[in-house]
Amino acid sequence: MQQPQAVSKIGPNAGKHGNNLPLWGNEKTMNLNPMVLTNVLSSPYFKVQLYELKTYHEVVDEIYFKVTHVEPWEKGSRKTAGQTGMCGGVRGVGTGGIVSTAFCLLYKLFTIKMTRKQVMGLITHNDSPYIRALGFMYIRYTQPPADLVDWYDGFMDDEEVCPHG
Repeated sequence: MQQPQAVSKIGPNAGKHGNNLPLWGNEKTMNLNPMVLTNVLSSPYFKVQLYELKTYHEVVDEIYFKVTHVEPWEKGSRKTAGQTGMCGGVRGVGTGGIVSTAFCLLYKLFTIKMTRKQVMGLITHNDSPYIRALGFMYIRYTQPPADLVDWYDGFMDDEEVCPHG
């Protein structure tokens, strides 16, 4: 797979902004759905295992070894019978379930205050499409909407497929 070149104002050489990354939206919730965030913060995985991880590289290794999908809920953990409208489908709202490892790790990335270079490291990572996916999700939840096209531009024609999908 050929990696896109990161040459825009968003990339690692972002001119006057350097390695600092702006944060768009809520500085405490990462703009996550309130139910997802509540489940992340109360998750034993987040509170115990992820609490021990202090560095970017430790979190990336955890993504590599633990993430098998990027949906917000673990498969089969949500009860949606009898719900209608937005609470009944696959939108990730309504009655929660067991929050996914991916979303716990996504929020953990947020808590370590990543740099532009670290985010670029995620989205250009060669070892796992899940590492790349969490990088793109991080961008989606934390970066100004006007900058999203600049972040995603070189990646739109990427043909890499996740191993389970």
